[in-house]
Amino acid sequence: MSFDKAEPQPKRRPKLKLPYDQTVLVMQGGGALGAYQAGAYEVLHEGGVEPDWIAGISIGAINAAIIAGNAPEDRVPALRAFWQEIATTIPGDLLAGQHAHSDFNFRQFSGWLSLIAGAKGFFRPWFLLPWFNPPGTPEATSFYDTSPLRETLLRHVDFDRINKGPLRLSLGAVQVRTGNFVYFDTHEPERVIGPEHVMASAALPPGFPAVYVDGEAYWDGGLVSNTPLSYVLDAGVAKDTLVFQIDLFSAVGPVPQTMDEVQERMKDITYSSRTRLNTDAFLEKYRLRHAIRALAQYVPEDALERLCDQSLPADVYDGRVSLVHIINRSNRREIQSKDFEFWRVSLDEHWRDGMRDARTAMEADSWREFSDPETGLAVYDYMRTDTRDD
Repeated sequence: MSFDKAEPQPKRRPKLKLPYDQTVLVMQGGGALGAYQAGAYEVLHEGGVEPDWIAGISIGAINAAIIAGNAPEDRVPALRAFWQEIATTIPGDLLAGQHAHSDFNFRQFSGWLSLIAGAKGFFRPWFLLPWFNPPGTPEATSFYDTSPLRETLLRHVDFDRINKGPLRLSLGAVQVRTGNFVYFDTHEPERVIGPEHVMASAALPPGFPAVYVDGEAYWDGGLVSNTPLSYVLDAGVAKDTLVFQIDLFSAVGPVPQTMDEVQERMKDITYSSRTRLNTDAFLEKYRLRHAIRALAQYVPEDALERLCDQSLPADVYDGRVSLVHIINRSNRREIQSKDFEFWRVSLDEHWRDGMRDARTAMEADSWREFSDPETGLAVYDYMRTDTRDD
């Protein structure tokens, strides 16, 4: 299946009946690699996975907004339409797959096109370089104009549905003035999500200008953390939760052999999600709460009320979490520009990789039940064997 072809959609299975109170979809940043997330979501959607909450950063925020801003039956077509719209077509690219060298050259050319011309419906270069523009203007603090993205979002996202629908949406960004990591969350009282919130989460400097929301400037949340997992784990502990985390960069990879591979490997290490760090922190908190609750039975009730105010340890419910980790481990002649080259052939390959990896996860049964109800957290990491040349 190709993302850029109108093909009959497989019949979707009924919503899965699972022993969880909520299902969460977590999507990190990664530019053009975001097509991988869209392909993975297509398989999850067909398999009956219906998220109650989506959290995203950068391109993950864009994909998340498209999913949350469409009816379930329209989500995959909307994702497909968005990625078709921003894809770059290069004359003669049907020959690219015939040889590794030609494929490499097409990818390099695609990355070069993005640098000098942008990506249609996403970003375009300013008329003058930043140094020739008045200080304090968007043109002086970035290389590209992202106003095309706003129009594209309005075409593919129903923001009324985001703000009035039952699906929770959380978008990570960084406040430029304070350096603090913040989330725009539909569960916040009075919070109304618009295209500016999505764009703020994807405003990666120095390429893109800061986006102002309520008078404050925001940059891409990936500057602080490229995954919303820690936010989900901290905010969702009151319920038994199933998390599907779709990562675009793999922390594990080969030792580079060329300078291009050095640059690519640096991105993988910089932007990989550090899932182990987040899950270890969650487990430490989970065990600490258990210990406090066990000790609380030996503390007089009046002392507990004085120490804990209204939140008695016995009243705090520790939700358990099952994390299904879907990671883009493909190493198919990728180059350092993989996150900003929007060649339609590359996007199609990312989409298909996401579908294949998600199918591997969906074929497993282990995550469908709590493996150990007393553990508090179980991580499932599935890998297909054909990850090099598909």
